[in-house]
Amino acid sequence: MFPPDNGQASATTAGDRFRWFSMYDYETKWPMDLWQRTIILRQRYDRENMSLSRRQFLFASSAAAMQPIVRRLPNIVFILLDDAGWGDFGCYGQKLIKTPHIDKVASEGTRFTDCYAGGVVCAPSRSVLMTGLHTGHTPVRANAGTYPIRATDVTVAKVLQNAGYSTGGFGKWGLGDARSEGVPEKHGFDEFFGYLHQVHAHSYYPDFLWDNGKKFPLVGNKNGDGTQYSADVIADKSLAFLETHTGKPFFLYACTTLPHAKFEPPDLAPYEKMPWTEGQKAYAAMMTRADAYVGRIMNALRDHKLDNETVVFISSDNGAPKGGGEDKGFDLFRSNAHLRGEKGQLYEGGIRDPMIVRWPGRVKAGAVSDYPWYFADIMPTFAEIARTAPPKGIDGVSILQLLLGGAAPKREFLYWEANAWNAKSQKLLPERLGQAVRTGDWKAIRSKPGAPLELYNLRKDPSEATDVAAANPAVIARIEAYLKTARTEPRPHDVGIMDFVR
Repeated sequence: MFPPDNGQASATTAGDRFRWFSMYDYETKWPMDLWQRTIILRQRYDRENMSLSRRQFLFASSAAAMQPIVRRLPNIVFILLDDAGWGDFGCYGQKLIKTPHIDKVASEGTRFTDCYAGGVVCAPSRSVLMTGLHTGHTPVRANAGTYPIRATDVTVAKVLQNAGYSTGGFGKWGLGDARSEGVPEKHGFDEFFGYLHQVHAHSYYPDFLWDNGKKFPLVGNKNGDGTQYSADVIADKSLAFLETHTGKPFFLYACTTLPHAKFEPPDLAPYEKMPWTEGQKAYAAMMTRADAYVGRIMNALRDHKLDNETVVFISSDNGAPKGGGEDKGFDLFRSNAHLRGEKGQLYEGGIRDPMIVRWPGRVKAGAVSDYPWYFADIMPTFAEIARTAPPKGIDGVSILQLLLGGAAPKREFLYWEANAWNAKSQKLLPERLGQAVRTGDWKAIRSKPGAPLELYNLRKDPSEATDVAAANPAVIARIEAYLKTARTEPRPHDVGIMDFVR
């Protein structure tokens, strides 16, 4: 209940002593009553053998009564699925794939219907997540051979690490391969286990994974044996991190590779007997396996009595893809539900993602919110949770007060862009730049430079079926004016390669 003694209690003046008793009730943001504060203050001063006059004691009691109570900083768990669609969870309407643990988290927290990924594909989306900069400013603008972020780029993990958090990442990084300056241990992660390069992550039975910059052999996969499923190994490591860091606040970034291709789960449970194709069974089994990992994390939090002191986020890095020739059940499962488009596109199916936030006693249980926000908001939100400041000049805004039942932050625009990259020339292709903007209920898309803006009213037309640009010239003019200042030119994406360090 009390903050740890940090040396301030030995200050020489009574005023310094009283400042140590600044109290903050993180659950309610309301002060305790004067009598409770007086008892706490008296007990603490007795414990420190500090001698006070009656006048000093009463002054201290009154001062404490006016201030909130400080608790341990909350743990933060961010669970990120890979290529899961808006409609792949039961709580978002999925009828065929079982996700009971995720659905339970949703029933105990708030489910957001209008939350967006950082980008249309993996690397830029994760770059936005890590930096708080939208795709018009973020360091990594495309899937460009795991183009690395630079040593000067500040990540949310670094902000939390500086605030006293233990930080661990487990799964797919995608922002710098081994021997580059983009590796997670150079960007605020005390521990990282999993894949660094995106292409490496395309196999669930690799010869090795990365463990804090060193190769971790998967001996069961030698010579193509395929007995160690990487996603299971990564999940075990993430649980071990949680269970060994219960003594101080931690940030767990559980970025599983599920249900990204290849569709090769160890088994097809519980869908073996369903009248589906093998690809459909495999995709469903991978989704349910990811759900089981969520259940293990939630059970560990309860077992260690950290349930009420941990805020949990669950999302995906972009919309679901159709499958690239593999029948993984995109249409059968309606992975992107009613939304138009898929991964790689700026329509809602490519960027709108599930987002669930659970924090018992703070975030409303069983609630649904249609407030639009996106991955750029993670950095400032986590910084505010950790009671620290995010870097200056980021694009995101904190939604913590909204999560706690307060007012939603006001802003005019959300921005995305989709960049293409040529692996042979190692260059971005500016002639193929796509852009999208959301402002209120309006969503505008430009498919390439010089193309006219498409405009959709998402309140009336969430499937983006009817372009209403011609009927709304004032809205188009306002968005066009914003687009002139929305982005900066990207860095040369000229050091990424499609092969990974072995």
